Amino acid sequence: MTDRDFPDGDRIKTFPFPADRGLSGVGMRIGPMDGRGPWHADTPLDAGIPLEGVHRIDFHVVMLFDGGPVRHMIDFTEYEAVAGELLWIRPGQVHRFSHATEYRGTVLTMQPGFLPRAIVETTGLYRYDLPPLLRPDEARLAGLRASLMQLEREYADTVTLPPALHTAVLRHSLTAFLLRLAHLAAGATEEAHRLDDSTFTRFRDAVERDFAVNHSVSAYADALGYSRRTLVRAVRAATGETPKGFIDKRVVLEAKRLLAHTDLPIGRVGVAVGFPDAANFSKFFHLHAGTTPVAFRAEMR
Repeated sequence: MTDRDFPDGDRIKTFPFPADRGLSGVGMRIGPMDGRGPWHADTPLDAGIPLEGVHRIDFHVVMLFDGGPVRHMIDFTEYEAVAGELLWIRPGQVHRFSHATEYRGTVLTMQPGFLPRAIVETTGLYRYDLPPLLRPDEARLAGLRASLMQLEREYADTVTLPPALHTAVLRHSLTAFLLRLAHLAAGATEEAHRLDDSTFTRFRDAVERDFAVNHSVSAYADALGYSRRTLVRAVRAATGETPKGFIDKRVVLEAKRLLAHTDLPIGRVGVAVGFPDAANFSKFFHLHAGTTPVAFRAEMR
């Protein structure tokens, strides 16, 4: 089931990367947040992102703040960021801007497909288990700022290089910044090493694509060409949990998103995450969320 199956009031709006507002053929944008709103119409980064309500985006947003505190909701958690801190919002996450605070600093938006697959894996662009709010120490913040400033200079310089070479330079500069950001997010050498586990990476991508129709560990193992034991070992090493636990967590998160941010009936929420029977969905949700779907929706509103 997709957003097209739902009327407007029964879905979470998803906004694509605003390719028409960036450099031709370049899947990223970078510029200032000026403090007059999350993305004011006069700022270079006005991306058509709504200032009201909860929504999704299908691209990455990284905000480095020069002021604050700023309160920003991402997937049912309210984060408060101050100067020198970053928020990293990944594709598909539900989030909401706050009008009570001013957004000042630098914002980077990027399409996942702008970087080669190997760089996407190395930098952990799809590590949804890592926290959105990042608090670098003074030395790491200096490195991040320098890297981001270099990326911004390269982005603005559209005259000294031909387009193809300019795009290549941007990819290299973006990679340098993201490697610093990923190291900060991982927090430890051991965690960073886990990003290289291709077995877990393939499983994680398959779950993200198919969680609404496939909850079976064996089915994922068969589709990926692994034994169940291999998959269990890889997922436990990367996340500390079982493949079934990983799948269930993703299903519960999507159910929470739909319950909190749409008017979809409970039964149809269940169908949207792979439970044709409403009773089975309610039992599953209560087991993992500690409350019923009805009670959770009431609490969120």
